[in-house]
Amino acid sequence: MRFRLIPRDRGFYPLFERATETMLEAAQRLSYVFEDFTDIEAKHKEIKACESRGDDTTRDILRRLNSTYVTPFDREDIYALTEKIDDVVDSIQATSDLVVLHNITEPLPEMGELATILHQAAEHVVTLVGKLEALKGMEPEIEAIDALESAADGVYRRTVAKLFSGDYKPRDILRWKDVVESLEASVNQVEDISNIVESIVLKHA
Repeated sequence: MRFRLIPRDRGFYPLFERATETMLEAAQRLSYVFEDFTDIEAKHKEIKACESRGDDTTRDILRRLNSTYVTPFDREDIYALTEKIDDVVDSIQATSDLVVLHNITEPLPEMGELATILHQAAEHVVTLVGKLEALKGMEPEIEAIDALESAADGVYRRTVAKLFSGDYKPRDILRWKDVVESLEASVNQVEDISNIVESIVLKHA
């Protein structure tokens, strides 16, 4: 009975929202890279700034987790959700890194498709995590993210088949495939966020 009198720390929810909003900004800025393939270095710096802010928020959440006695849901779920959001931002920066490091001057159209899907999935994650405190009404976002991940898989398979069609130079194939794989991996990790949230909901059903 004594433990029930201790209020759960609701301060995690604004931090989760801040983390997902940073993730969304990073995804949006990556989509800008492929929408207008100019000023790549400047856009890359903006994405790196998002990653740095994301790291700050991750540290804030983990510090709060270490100092909080009663959490709003299981500690391991808070940790998993925090780390996965951070992983997505890291993956977005990794994609931007590859564009710069490989000195890509002309992206494939499919890269833009994948970046758009990633941006859309990130938008749904922001809405999904915004509903985390209420733990209800999340089905539309979960279903949308799942559909976007499936769409990304389709674009990825189509792009790989295109790259190995014999129409491209081996060096270009390797450079473009790295970027496409990184984009697809980012979408997969967004779905991982959705899966973690769905697991939290099922535990509290």
